[in-house]
Amino acid sequence: MKQKKQIIIFTDLDGSLLDKDTFRFDEIEDYFRELISKGIKIILNSSKTEAEMSDFNNQYNLNLSFIAENGSSIHGLNLMHKNLSEKISLSRSNDQIYTIYNENISSKFKNKITFILKLNSKEQQEIFGLPLDKMMLALNRNYSLPIQFNGNEIEKNEFIQIMHNVGLTVQTGGRVMNICDNVNKSKAMLKTVELIKEEMNNEIITIGVGDNQNDIDMLKKCDYACLVKNNSFDSSLVNIDNLIKSTEPSPLGWADVIKTAIQKIGS
Repeated sequence: MKQKKQIIIFTDLDGSLLDKDTFRFDEIEDYFRELISKGIKIILNSSKTEAEMSDFNNQYNLNLSFIAENGSSIHGLNLMHKNLSEKISLSRSNDQIYTIYNENISSKFKNKITFILKLNSKEQQEIFGLPLDKMMLALNRNYSLPIQFNGNEIEKNEFIQIMHNVGLTVQTGGRVMNICDNVNKSKAMLKTVELIKEEMNNEIITIGVGDNQNDIDMLKKCDYACLVKNNSFDSSLVNIDNLIKSTEPSPLGWADVIKTAIQKIGS
């Protein structure tokens, strides 16, 4: 008997699915829900926190599985199969991450790093561009330390290399950088697919959607890679075979690339 195909969309949120300024996707919400009604699984894969992702589900009355904090934890796989876990942590805690950072970074770099959590609420709001209630969710981090780096590109790359050498990563997304464990969206996605395959006797076809540098590794590991237009990111630098690009930014660009990917799967 031929295996049934199960399409799973792994999508970034801000700038990919959600408008980068309003953080909404009203224009394509009906299409988004139509995909779910057709049995296509959508797994959110973002730098956002568990609290933010749960809030997104509540806001739109959705019940989606998600990957939080740049691949640090996987949530809600039990929604896809009863034998799968409700939560899987792939990262060390914030306290452990900070200890490693503090023991390995010289004062030269520490003077160039601003921890977002140490700023006042007004400064934090200016950085995140969020109302106070949403910003508090964004700061409720378990596995990553949001920072701003106040140095040049050479210094920033040196700092990233030092973190890499001691087993940490620096994830660069939209408004901030995050010091994380040795995790990323790609590793968490592959772990998720592995776990689902163990329980579901389906052929898994993955579609990845992103708009920024910290999405690229995830896109490379997907069967169909989709890049949503982002005017602050040079997509010509992305080297992925058969990359599907949108001509519109989010959220319309999200719908465009997904329609193209699904058409390719069906052909």
